[in-house]
Amino acid sequence: MQTKAISIPQPAPMAARGKAILLALGLGLAMTLGQAQGAFARGAPESFADLAEQISPSVVNITTSAVVSAPAQGGPMVPEGSPFEDFFRDFMDRNGQGPDNSPRRSEALGSGFVISEDGYIVTNNHVIENADEIEIEFFSGKRLDAKLIGTDPKTDIALLKVESAEPLPFVQFGNSDLMRVGDWVVAMGNPLGQGFSVSAGIVSARNRALSGTYDDYIQTDAAINRGNSGGPLFNMDGQVIGVNTAILSPNGGSIGIGFSMASNVVTKVVDQLKQFGETRRGWLGVRIQDVTPDVAEAMGLAEAKGALVTDVPDGPAKDAGILAGDVITTFAGQPVADTRDLTRRVADAPIGEAVPVVVLREGQTQTIPVTLGRREEAENTPVPAAAEKPAEPTEAEILGLTLMPVTDALKQSMGLPADAEGLVVSKVDVASEAYAKGLREADLITEAGQQKIVRLKDLQDRVQEAKDAGRKSILLLVRRGGDPRFVALGIE
Repeated sequence: MQTKAISIPQPAPMAARGKAILLALGLGLAMTLGQAQGAFARGAPESFADLAEQISPSVVNITTSAVVSAPAQGGPMVPEGSPFEDFFRDFMDRNGQGPDNSPRRSEALGSGFVISEDGYIVTNNHVIENADEIEIEFFSGKRLDAKLIGTDPKTDIALLKVESAEPLPFVQFGNSDLMRVGDWVVAMGNPLGQGFSVSAGIVSARNRALSGTYDDYIQTDAAINRGNSGGPLFNMDGQVIGVNTAILSPNGGSIGIGFSMASNVVTKVVDQLKQFGETRRGWLGVRIQDVTPDVAEAMGLAEAKGALVTDVPDGPAKDAGILAGDVITTFAGQPVADTRDLTRRVADAPIGEAVPVVVLREGQTQTIPVTLGRREEAENTPVPAAAEKPAEPTEAEILGLTLMPVTDALKQSMGLPADAEGLVVSKVDVASEAYAKGLREADLITEAGQQKIVRLKDLQDRVQEAKDAGRKSILLLVRRGGDPRFVALGIE
């Protein structure tokens, strides 16, 4: 498994094993994990030896093999005709990196753990992705071939199965929600291909989100490195409370910030993979955004909580009567904190069953039963093409935006539906709040103050009404390439 650890500002060289991705935080996110030595706090256990002895038989090394295409070009680049050209050609040929671009076999290493005596094994999806052969090595040295049961790229989890003549030692999942910052944890796996290794540290943070919709990572300083991917993170009772998945690193090396996908996410994925060979998540069918303080003020809400519905395409929510501009405050009897909270609750909800959804609409709460669909079946819905910059007819400048009404010509050039209405942004003052909040040319504004606008005067009237009502901002519904969002702009 090739690793490309991306760093800021210099990209690190291609490594032999592992896999990496970039986290847009000014640090590389190495998917094959790395971590500096954990800092032991006061009250450290006298020894982790008993725990290590207990859990070791259930942790496995994973070797994968796949046929990959050789790169069209590789190695150092030298000018044509350079005296070094022949030297480097000979060097590359001797090391099997010459002009032969035929497919070749590549191997990679990772970790995993057994969760049942009949041979089910959990690891990361990126450990076994595209592999055509998977071999499992147990702590005892026994090796077995594994077959892939199913994967979930969204949480980077994969489920494997081996056949064994005798029952296998296994570990159980613990409740990751019970883990607190400062609790001791132990990581085990196959770092850097060196074989079984144990490290200890603490929970550094909880509920971390990196880049995925369903992220719920436990951050730890337990020493984990390349090859630990897919390995378990244990609590002091020997229960798995996380699957080691990623690190933050400027160069793919260890700086002491590792991430394990929380067990309460993993168990739900594993159960579905075991039962169906795939995930089956609930689907509400809305586009949503967080209720920020300025949006809450513009809508007259007491608190900046819940999930604001920006669009309701064809689907369960539309069928049930949920509207754009509704604020979802409760789902299935549980309060909704933000969009991430709602997304995870919907994913865990049963498909095909009616779920009560409480929305705040025009200052009043309503309970709407919604029969959820399946997200995986809905994800192939095409997205409208991105808007192109239109020509500029008669315009007016409002709130730092130069606007013009939608015309038939604009509908055609922007790929808008025949019944599209609103105001198109032709220019944004770079010193304005609108620019700072992301509005750009070719955006389409369809609502102001949660009322439809068609003419320039409509927006001017809504702004004046908001001022007369004593509001400091007005809520605009902005669409870009078919993707809507609400933006609150100051009107003082």
